[in-house]
Amino acid sequence: MNTAVRIYDESHISQFVKARAGETRLWQNISFLQCEHDYAASLKDAAQFGIRYVLLGIPEDIGPRANCGLGGAALGWQAFLQRFLNQPNNQFLGGDKILLLGEVNIEEIQAASCELSNQDTEQLDRLRQLCSEVDKQVISALTPIFAAGLEPIIIGGGHNNAYGILQAYHVATQQAACAINFDPHADFRACEGRHSGNGFNYAYQAGSLSSYHVIGLHEHKNNQTILEQLGKAGFGFSSYQAIKTRRTLSLPEALDKALAQLPHHAPLGVELDVDAIIEMPASALTYQGFTCDDAEYFVYRLAQHPNTKYVHLCEAAPAQHPLGERTGLAHCGQVLTSLANAYISTRHT
Repeated sequence: MNTAVRIYDESHISQFVKARAGETRLWQNISFLQCEHDYAASLKDAAQFGIRYVLLGIPEDIGPRANCGLGGAALGWQAFLQRFLNQPNNQFLGGDKILLLGEVNIEEIQAASCELSNQDTEQLDRLRQLCSEVDKQVISALTPIFAAGLEPIIIGGGHNNAYGILQAYHVATQQAACAINFDPHADFRACEGRHSGNGFNYAYQAGSLSSYHVIGLHEHKNNQTILEQLGKAGFGFSSYQAIKTRRTLSLPEALDKALAQLPHHAPLGVELDVDAIIEMPASALTYQGFTCDDAEYFVYRLAQHPNTKYVHLCEAAPAQHPLGERTGLAHCGQVLTSLANAYISTRHT
């Protein structure tokens, strides 16, 4: 049994789901992992029985707080479940190839972080140590998923978890992956202790990230050192200002550029920080950004790539909604669901 994962059964989602006479909803057609003994073997069995996609939550906000940011990303997973599971199971989106695995088991790590302030130097250091503990759990949870040839859809938490995801893929396959990230921030800060702002740099230094491109990078939200480190690594970006302000590049053209730079047959990770989306309740709420349908298009385009291996949707923070957590849960749930739908529907066809 893998202690890095809290494996769900139907009882874990009962508080989120509803039934309606005369229709089948997605939660009524998805699968749960039958895992009495060996986690890795059970995942391989699921793949043999036709499962392709694995839903996995990461309910933490340690990474954003360790990056001197706001909390709240721990609730992104719950927001997603409330909306995604209650959709109709129909010809456009069915649950027959979807496994609802559960969540990365980080409850104790998250609890240990709750009273820590990122305004205190010693407590900030402790938050970064705890972020490293989250990394270990994420790697342990995801490595067998990739080894089974399944595609995880990873929801919730901070962008710090990109490191654990890329490391897990590297451990499982002995391959470094490429990543294309829809994000105003490059998340390529110095390796100064783990947090949500340096996951891709840590992955690059560890050899698990071979190619990286940022779509929508904000020219005024990344310091010069970050930009220089990106260039030194041979990585690129298409800026928000080029796409939205100067209009010298369209979003489809930016994606064409990013995809053209991928090495042939290289595995690809789809990374999306929802703080790229205007007025999205997130760890870094913005009133200057892309629309939700822009983000859906980003996912759609990358899901078309034959070597795409996962999608990571992070940083949704329902409590950061100006009208409060309840409204934020509804807002985040709708957006995260639309992005997951774009991925599954595109991959399925």
